[in-house]
Amino acid sequence: MIAQLRGRLIEIHPSHAIVDCGGVGYHVNISLTTYGKIQKEENVLFYTHHLVREDAQILYGFADKEERFVFEQLISVNGVGPASGMMMISTLNPGEIYHAIANEDAKTLQSVKGIGIKTAQRIIIDLKDKLAKLSDSEFISSSSENKIKFEALSALEVLGISKKQSEKIVQKLITDTPQITLEAVIKETLKKL
Repeated sequence: MIAQLRGRLIEIHPSHAIVDCGGVGYHVNISLTTYGKIQKEENVLFYTHHLVREDAQILYGFADKEERFVFEQLISVNGVGPASGMMMISTLNPGEIYHAIANEDAKTLQSVKGIGIKTAQRIIIDLKDKLAKLSDSEFISSSSENKIKFEALSALEVLGISKKQSEKIVQKLITDTPQITLEAVIKETLKKL
């Protein structure tokens, strides 16, 4: 099984990339999240999931291990194939998927195109116990934006403000002001509520 690819990026598209590894070009299916993280890089490292079927061998590549882990957990659920898994990973980040499952939030999972109520409930039932053993920190991406967002939402929850109330405000602050500090995000969010 191919667990990772490190090489020169030859082509990149929102759905796939071609990576040259020692003179061999690998076609790697990627999520929109990964596309956003690597589109300007020349040398890349993909953490891969290698799917072997009777008629094909398919590589799915991710910019970080958390994204690959969540993808592998999702496709282990009966009725969720690789296309649905990639759609979920492209729509929601690993932390959002983890929290939706942990909080039994089927609505968040249903916000993904192609995921209906029954599939969302099946994902929650099948993965809640598996993911409950893992800590929140395992689902925080290495990017400072996601760390600040996660920490701000956690701090606001401690202050008694629900995630539903604050999430959109926090995301807008982080998007509009990329260099914003955690303290500033919390203070500005409190002002806007």
